[in-house]
Amino acid sequence: MRLVDLALLSLALAGCAVSQKHAVSQPGIRQALDADQTELVDAYNRQAYAARTLNASVQMSPTAGSTYSGVAHEYHQVSGFVLAARPAMIRVIGQAPVVGTNIFDMVSDGQTFRIFIPSKNEFLVGPTELERATKNPIENLRPQHLLDAFFWIPIQADEPVVLEQVEAPPARYYSLSVLRRSGTNLEIARKIWFDRSDLRVSRLQIYGPAGRLDSDIGYEDWENVPPANPQAGGTQATAPDPSPAAIFPRTFRIVRPKQDYQLSVIITRLVLNSDIPADRFDLMQPAGTELVNLGAGQQEPQP
Repeated sequence: MRLVDLALLSLALAGCAVSQKHAVSQPGIRQALDADQTELVDAYNRQAYAARTLNASVQMSPTAGSTYSGVAHEYHQVSGFVLAARPAMIRVIGQAPVVGTNIFDMVSDGQTFRIFIPSKNEFLVGPTELERATKNPIENLRPQHLLDAFFWIPIQADEPVVLEQVEAPPARYYSLSVLRRSGTNLEIARKIWFDRSDLRVSRLQIYGPAGRLDSDIGYEDWENVPPANPQAGGTQATAPDPSPAAIFPRTFRIVRPKQDYQLSVIITRLVLNSDIPADRFDLMQPAGTELVNLGAGQQEPQP
């Protein structure tokens, strides 16, 4: 082969190498599924109606710097049990690992919360809407914060909703902002994030007055949950078009900026939509404990 032919062949091979290099794909970019606003609202509402009651074993982990560790400062992880029933009943028991002694026992009926802290021999009571600055991290505990994560508020037909597409490489999201009226103005009430890789809800943000972020909840590990056994106390779901099995996340990350705590919750055992006797949500003050009324001295809300 002539020298010229060899030179041309070398250039051709070099060109092939360059073209192959440019053809390399970017594996970090996720595939994005498409949905419109109506489909996303319907998917969210189906999930909101899917769970009427919840009976779960959980592992709760306060993150670094969280004031939630005020009741579990010596524990990196707290075992526990959660009972919840719509619209607003919840009971959460936290236990020390291995030994299984109770760290706290707390209930809420949507109006009042009650918390028993055995190590301090205190029984705390107060209104669920109590907002009060305190340096005592124990007084920041609220069982309804977990309820907000487990049971979603459905989007009503008359609620204004705004759809947004969010690019956060490698992820892509749809975001639904649910608005509410405040006098003559509109303000954000909830923001619902859908991961476009599977169109599952990955994040729920709940807002208070004047756009204040009250709760930022992340969801992972969605799994199918078998229906409750009717012979074990299960009842038929009241949700529209109930399916034989529900889909529910197993991992939650709850951030409460105003109370300055963060909590990771992993569900290790879950039963949905079984009957829970009303007395399971009763929590009476144990004899000999100190009653601490956190609502004492608070002004009554104006009508």
